[in-house]
Amino acid sequence: MATPLELLAPAGNADIGIAAIDHGADAVYIGAPKFSARADAGTGVADIARLIRHAHLYYAKVYVALNTILTDKELPEALEIIHEVFQLGADGLILQDVGLLELNLPPIPLIASTQMHNNTLEKVQFLEAVGFKRIILARELSLDEIASIRQKTRVELEAFVHGALCVSYSGQCYMSQAATGRSGNRGVCAQPCRSLYTLTDGDGAVIRQEKFLLSLKDLNLMNAIPDLIAAGVTSLKIEGRYKGIDYVKNITAAFRQAIDQFIGKHSDYCRSSSGISELTFSPDPARTFNRGYTRYFIAGRREKIASIDTQKSIGQYVGKITGTGADFFRMGSHDLQNGDGMCFFTKQNSLTGFRVERVDKEKIYPNKMAGLTIGVHLYRNHDIAFTRILKKSSARRRIAVEMDFTQESALIRLAVRDEDGNHAETIREVLPELPRNPSRALEQIETHLSSTGSSPYRVTGLTIRPQQPGFLTVSTLNGIRRDVLEALTRIRLENYPRETIRLTPNAAPYPEKRLDFRVNVLNEHARRFYQRHGAEVTEPAFEALSCMAGKTVMTTRYCIRHQLDLCPKSNRPSHPLREPLRISDRHHAYRLEFDCQQCRMSVILERKR
Repeated sequence: MATPLELLAPAGNADIGIAAIDHGADAVYIGAPKFSARADAGTGVADIARLIRHAHLYYAKVYVALNTILTDKELPEALEIIHEVFQLGADGLILQDVGLLELNLPPIPLIASTQMHNNTLEKVQFLEAVGFKRIILARELSLDEIASIRQKTRVELEAFVHGALCVSYSGQCYMSQAATGRSGNRGVCAQPCRSLYTLTDGDGAVIRQEKFLLSLKDLNLMNAIPDLIAAGVTSLKIEGRYKGIDYVKNITAAFRQAIDQFIGKHSDYCRSSSGISELTFSPDPARTFNRGYTRYFIAGRREKIASIDTQKSIGQYVGKITGTGADFFRMGSHDLQNGDGMCFFTKQNSLTGFRVERVDKEKIYPNKMAGLTIGVHLYRNHDIAFTRILKKSSARRRIAVEMDFTQESALIRLAVRDEDGNHAETIREVLPELPRNPSRALEQIETHLSSTGSSPYRVTGLTIRPQQPGFLTVSTLNGIRRDVLEALTRIRLENYPRETIRLTPNAAPYPEKRLDFRVNVLNEHARRFYQRHGAEVTEPAFEALSCMAGKTVMTTRYCIRHQLDLCPKSNRPSHPLREPLRISDRHHAYRLEFDCQQCRMSVILERKR
């Protein structure tokens, strides 16, 4: 039996989720009305219900994210929301707070959020043992690490393949809380990783002045899809519940094509939902929001993964300037259009931009010429032609059906069977007329039964009996086709293969015995959960600490020394830096500690300025 592969797309709201389904997603994830790790991307129950109905028609799934840590007062409301979304038909619950597992949950499949810091085999084994159906793996894992987890577990594995990267291990970043009082684990991250910092050595000498030292490029693992699947990943996830509909359309369609290409060459894998998306455009990840792309650590530490000169989107590289005039410049071959947004790096390595006002063959007239000299490399971060295409209806997803039409003496019968084996039938009493032109009568039946209009179906086979049918009016043919397809839709939704799993609490041992603030315990139910599993919680979540100074506010596989070619292991600088290194902004200073054996960096809050 073929293994289903899932393309999982973000849904900032119901309309974006519906667009993701239409552009090929096998599943979408959307924020619960409250308590989502993207607090501003919460969605009302009516919209969640609308999205679920649309997704389930294509046998695609909807997962609801309720993945913040919760206070004792919030748990009852969270439980009420969980029961409500379960009743709506949600296919899974993405959660972080283990206190929820101590409550009377409905039989909804549980998905361990990446905020739970799922970066080791031991952690994944524990989560599988306590009842999670799926684990969202830490983004930092390599193919070898994922394969090792797969070999010793049976739980579903989900991995990010595209989108923005948190520089810290997810769930282990407390920098926003420390700097602004806005907790990432509570869904309101202020993104201090996208801020400017100055790096100094142990003597206070400046190494880098006001750079985006913690801002990473965006992830793109499209070319690693076969490797991820071979390692054991079956759900390929696109990040972006804060992204707009154009972004979701483009990236979903691009990954749909890549996954289908893989499936086409590997008969032991299949899609996990129904229908084929017909696109009006050619998807291209380079033509949408990106800070430059990286494969991160999927193949180990092989590349520079930060974008320290800008935290903004640079978009698509289009070429370099070959000539200039008083108010225009020239490039080699290009497809620039009036209204395109462009950017480039100045001699000081700062990002600046301009708008294309007019294109006259090889001459490009910008709204300003400052900095546009021969040899400057240009990027397009607003592609107006591409945006116009995506603003319109850009995809139609349709389910394959076969029709069987039979005409008898006083009735007509139309039966339909879809690609998932669902069957519907409609019968009408009709006295057919003798056709003046038998071939014309047959052609009219073929044309109008095959024309499925705006329905979510496409006819891939049609049988007509007898071969010389009587004449039927267009309204009769359209009516019986409409009736049978509406009946099929009802049957598809009734037969949707929804999975339910009842959680059974147990006492599987947690892999650690003493737990500090980094397990993010903010309520007594979570504390009891760890106690039941043999672990003692020695301090509450970071958000409840009275003193934050001296605490590690970020743990990351990203290394500033490696990024700046200052790594004592790989670069062996002739004059090693005097430790400790520090980064600072206008308000805070942080000490950096390096674990070269594990290739990890810790960011420790020292003081407020």
